[in-house]
Amino acid sequence: MATPSGWRRDGNLPNELTSFVGRTKLLITLRQRLQNPETRLVTLTGVGGVGKSRTALRIAHLEQNQFKDGVWFADLARLQDAGMVRHTIASALGIADQSSRSESDTLTEWVGDRHILLIIDTCEHLLEACTSLIDVLLDRAPNLRILATSRQSMQLPYEQVVNIPPLAVPGDDPAESLFSNESIQLFTARARAVVPDFVLDEKTIGSVAELCQRLDGIPLAIELAAVRLRALSVVQILTLLADRFSLLSGASRTALPRHQTLRAAIGWSHELCEPSERLLWARLSVFAGDFELDAARYVCSGDNLPAEDIMDLISSLVEKSILLSDGTPSGHRYRLIDTLRKYGEEWLEKLEDTDRIQKRHRDYYLQLAERGEQAWSGPRQVYWFMRTRLEQNNLRAAINYCLSTPGEAKTALDLLSSLWFMWVACGFSREGKLYLERALAANPKPSKERCKALWVISYICSHQGDTHGAIQHAERCSSEAMQVGDSAAVILATKMLGTAASLQGDLRKATALLGVAIEFHRGGGELNPGLLPAIVELSFVLTAQNETAEAEQLLQDCLNVCLQRGELWLRSYVYWAMSEAQLKSGRITEAATNAREGLRIKLHFHDVIGTLMCLEAMARIAVAEEQAMHAARLHGASEGNWRLFGLPLFGSPFFEEGHKQGVKECKRMIGDSAYQIHFQEGFQLSLEEATTLALDDGTTPGPFRK
Repeated sequence: MATPSGWRRDGNLPNELTSFVGRTKLLITLRQRLQNPETRLVTLTGVGGVGKSRTALRIAHLEQNQFKDGVWFADLARLQDAGMVRHTIASALGIADQSSRSESDTLTEWVGDRHILLIIDTCEHLLEACTSLIDVLLDRAPNLRILATSRQSMQLPYEQVVNIPPLAVPGDDPAESLFSNESIQLFTARARAVVPDFVLDEKTIGSVAELCQRLDGIPLAIELAAVRLRALSVVQILTLLADRFSLLSGASRTALPRHQTLRAAIGWSHELCEPSERLLWARLSVFAGDFELDAARYVCSGDNLPAEDIMDLISSLVEKSILLSDGTPSGHRYRLIDTLRKYGEEWLEKLEDTDRIQKRHRDYYLQLAERGEQAWSGPRQVYWFMRTRLEQNNLRAAINYCLSTPGEAKTALDLLSSLWFMWVACGFSREGKLYLERALAANPKPSKERCKALWVISYICSHQGDTHGAIQHAERCSSEAMQVGDSAAVILATKMLGTAASLQGDLRKATALLGVAIEFHRGGGELNPGLLPAIVELSFVLTAQNETAEAEQLLQDCLNVCLQRGELWLRSYVYWAMSEAQLKSGRITEAATNAREGLRIKLHFHDVIGTLMCLEAMARIAVAEEQAMHAARLHGASEGNWRLFGLPLFGSPFFEEGHKQGVKECKRMIGDSAYQIHFQEGFQLSLEEATTLALDDGTTPGPFRK
């Protein structure tokens, strides 16, 4: 089972999909800057299409081994909301903080003393938010280096700005052979990718050299021109491009300003597309990230673009290097290069079709969220976990459209509420809460849509350890639900109040509320987030009251339902709760087996809170097995990761009591000094390493046991 992205120590650096050509001296300079201990921030600047992002990616791969805690890549190109910059970077780092702490505290604590290179790509449209965050991070994280790309500098006093120039063109160095020129080398490499038998020789070198000169050595422009070799000769490309430039520059043969050069090259590629390809290009610009074929068919078809033509048109745009194509485990996905997407946006505006296409985009992702919610309790949970993570940028765009467009606020509630599983089970609690608060503020009048949003945000608050917020939202939900006649919301509000009561340690109240919720949910088709979580929570409350037989019977019934439906996420919590009941009954071997099974299932999801609860359970089991050193390491691993991902044990006295007792017993067995040594060993572990440690049975040498 693969560990979710972001849990590994080595970073999340994207692969290099094309060869990197030229810029040898520039790469040497950049490597020297990054290796200098005094250099904390390097910003790569330059015009659009000049290769800032590609250069950053190349240097990151070259320097990857110099940063023991990884190279991490955060792409801000499609982010429009400055308030989400910190969250986006935290997500890129794999931080799924479930608490209500500030994002800055979370980021700086996670980075800490780690030796990390953080790449923040495309900052110019969010400059103020980026500079503010960079300043805080570099002030508090002494071993952090940041490599940023932006069309303008950050204006920070310690910033080192490196301008990325266009590639050298023929004639820049009179002593250089044309065949060695880096612009010509780039054109040749891309030409051979398109036409494998392309030959650069004495017959073609002159035309290629003139073409690269006209394109001012801008890599994106050169690559767009090379793609045309499928249908045209180099001489034909040069002739057509010269005509294009003449229109823009009054037939002047002098060098054009570089932004105009790139625009001319893109416009020329645009004109050489068929009308239907140009129309699709414009409509595809609405996607905020990569997208799948079905999404393109739904959003872009109609009005002169039949759905059955979309696949062929996309293939044609891929061949023309307008679209990038990438294979994923769930199928092919496509995306527009950012510069080309912005060009498409302009054309969509000229066509006066932006709002209609944005609505279709919103509708598609609303339907996707609703399908995910309906399917969540079935056998395809892992698929929906992966799918929602892949679609995160597009979901954000749909949410932002609803929140910023008059008349769409209620739809925002529908979309956000349908994504409750993404906020609670997939590691995005903080983001969900931020959006829900905005949507609720925009919809102050009681409604069924508002009631659903209220119990969802209550659920999130409990997940973050904010029991006060959970109770406040659940009570408001119950009150408003009675006003609008929403009995289902009343039941879910009751369940959320029971959850909050259990976290507060009010076992009698929790038993009553959860019991009521379970009775009303029995016989209904909805398993999550009502019936099954309520059963697991009630079983744990019963275990705390020494009613383990009844707790285990509830859990066995719950497990049977999960197995029948193919439900996996909640099943992991069933195994965890079973282990607690069995440990309480003295059946240590059974408890260990179930705790490990729960933890193994967690590897399918980015459910860090559930993972940490399993680690806590396995630490108590290790104490019961008198493996005190192993238990101390697990305590350290658990506490170290709680600090990064959420409020330790939800700040709940209900859970803290058992933890404190385990620590006390551990210290009794091996003493305070030995406990601290092994605790610190565990404290240094990432969540992935902690999981590996926990899944070891504690008796054989493991990678983190000494």
